[in-house]
Amino acid sequence: MMSAEGGSIGMGVWGRRVVGVVLCLFGTAASGHAMEKTDQGPPSSDRNWQIGFTPSYSTGNFGTSSSSSFLYAPVSIRRLFKDGDLTVIVPFVTSTTDGRTTIVGGNVTRVDDNSKSGSGGSGGGTDDDGGCSGKGQSGSGKDRVCGLTTRVPGQKVTTSGLGDVIVKGRYYVAEEGDAMPLVALTARVKLPTANASQGLGTGALDYGFGVEMSKMFGENWIGFLDAGYNIIGDPDGIQFQNQHWYDVGAGYFVTRDLLASVYFEEYRAIVPGFVNARDIFVAMNYTVSPAWRLNSGVTVGVSNGAPDYAFSVGASYRF
Repeated sequence: MMSAEGGSIGMGVWGRRVVGVVLCLFGTAASGHAMEKTDQGPPSSDRNWQIGFTPSYSTGNFGTSSSSSFLYAPVSIRRLFKDGDLTVIVPFVTSTTDGRTTIVGGNVTRVDDNSKSGSGGSGGGTDDDGGCSGKGQSGSGKDRVCGLTTRVPGQKVTTSGLGDVIVKGRYYVAEEGDAMPLVALTARVKLPTANASQGLGTGALDYGFGVEMSKMFGENWIGFLDAGYNIIGDPDGIQFQNQHWYDVGAGYFVTRDLLASVYFEEYRAIVPGFVNARDIFVAMNYTVSPAWRLNSGVTVGVSNGAPDYAFSVGASYRF
């Protein structure tokens, strides 16, 4: 289906010119799926491995009464094949939060229980306690469970450590033609390697699948449409709902090696009743040489479930 000689049979302009769309932080804070769209299309025959580093910073209140910020610094190792690729992402995370938000699959997500049915030992929360569950709460109102931590609502703590390792793959099922877009099926697994009690992850296994489509229009324009579904694991004491997501975007080749692109992204909230994360992601990708690529991105949230803003910058090397 795909040729390993730097292009695919019948892929036309896309196979010759793609530099990909940056993924940076994405998206919901740490990074949306659009940020991960690096260099679609088959590799050249002599460069089948890629290592990348794209740290991102995001901040916002995510619908709570207290702001949170996250530094997400992932190192990725990618093996490219003629019909797809396989990537392992090992992130280092620094979070400043009261526990109501954490990183889920590379995205900052609100994870408290959204209970507003009173306070006390019943497990309910109130508007005043910021949505913290009250599990384990004493009569003085302390020791409430905020998300997956035991922090007091509004008590922000900065912690750092290993994030959740992600393994993901892509397989091309259709080549780009005159009317046909380039189509790939994707799958990912999030391993619970982060410390949930420190606000660095959920402590549960997630997995998901999706589809990616891209199409060149003329010599300079390219369109993107991606969608997927994530099965979200449940930590002890909290039940999450599964997550559907999509992004739609367009890019313009300013030069042969410089691509500017913009996306709209939406992710379903994993706690019932919370607002979905919606954001606009703007990216720049520059191919320095056959080996080196640079990327940067800015995310602006357009809903309470998304970060107020996020920034990322990174580089990758193929060998």
